[in-house]
Amino acid sequence: MSEYHTPVLLDESVSALIADNPKGTYVDATFGGGGHSREILSRLTPEGRLIAFDRDSDALANAPDDKRLTLIHNNFRFVHNFVLEQFHEARKADATATVEDCAGRSSQADDNVEARKAGKQDHYGFGVEAGADDEFMAAAKIEGGEGFDVEAGLEAGVDGILADLGVSSHQFDTAERGFSFRYDAPLDMRMNVKARLTAAEVVNSYDEKELERVLRIYGEVDGAGRMARLICKARTAKAIETTGELDAAIAPCLPKFGEHKILAKVYQAFRIEVNQEMKSLEKFLDGAARSLKPGGRLAVITYHSLEDRMVKNFIKCGNVDGRMEKDLYGNMSTPLEALNRKPILPSEDEIASNTRARSAKLRVAVKKDCSGRSRSGSGGEKADRWGKGQEEE
Repeated sequence: MSEYHTPVLLDESVSALIADNPKGTYVDATFGGGGHSREILSRLTPEGRLIAFDRDSDALANAPDDKRLTLIHNNFRFVHNFVLEQFHEARKADATATVEDCAGRSSQADDNVEARKAGKQDHYGFGVEAGADDEFMAAAKIEGGEGFDVEAGLEAGVDGILADLGVSSHQFDTAERGFSFRYDAPLDMRMNVKARLTAAEVVNSYDEKELERVLRIYGEVDGAGRMARLICKARTAKAIETTGELDAAIAPCLPKFGEHKILAKVYQAFRIEVNQEMKSLEKFLDGAARSLKPGGRLAVITYHSLEDRMVKNFIKCGNVDGRMEKDLYGNMSTPLEALNRKPILPSEDEIASNTRARSAKLRVAVKKDCSGRSRSGSGGEKADRWGKGQEEE
């Protein structure tokens, strides 16, 4: 659906995902405009299946009429719960209608503010959550997807999982969603419009230290401390409720030329905080690794250095921090093996036709079997064209 979103690295990602198994079961963890899902479905046989996730209710209208597709209205961080646990129970109940998910309690930063104030943060400054995931997960339902063999089930896992971590063009271009500084609109930025926390609440309720942390870690903003002070000063006179008011508050930090680059980092930082994107990504990667069959593939498209670093670290080390963990025999204990040592980038033609693709990077990995070997080839060589012979980046 081109009006909603133009999919990035479409052929590269889907070709890497499906490889030579068109009869398999796959997951599109970020359905959005449905571009990647449609391409996956076009390459599957009638026996193939696709499970798709999206927490934005606007995306549900993009679902194609295809019995092989099951669309789940929820955060992709719960992929493992659905694929290997609750998916079968939902199918047994023959659920066929989408229902509302709950008010976004598990994935929202407002549940984590007290934990952060108490100093309970991990490497990326994430708040500590307790017990919220199950509450959020239990409220989601699924749509469509006729013909799944419940008895055979998915206990062995799925054949491939794709995630495009970018914000959709629809979200950027819908002024009232508050994702873009191009419009003077309410400071919202919620992926799930039923969630409680908005960007306005972050900007007006976080203390100076918290604001600096968000800008520095999630936006990699130079002068994050000064910008946080300016926001706190501006909101003492009047609450900052719109994108225009936020831009005015931080104007002294913006250069005369190229201010849009700084604003993009600022808006990225607040969007990530509102939606807890990095925490969701960490949980998604862990769940994806557990959900894949041995030999199954994970393909992830990233758009900024923080999320790309997390994906790269997870593929290499099995965790987003990049810690090198070994088993009792001194061997690296990781569930995945990279298929592309160097990220796959969009072509010049794609960037020319879709400028939002310019920062995209695709990383592909394969699930190892119980012996620690991948099924991508023999002798440590890759079986296909993704990244063979390239230096790691």
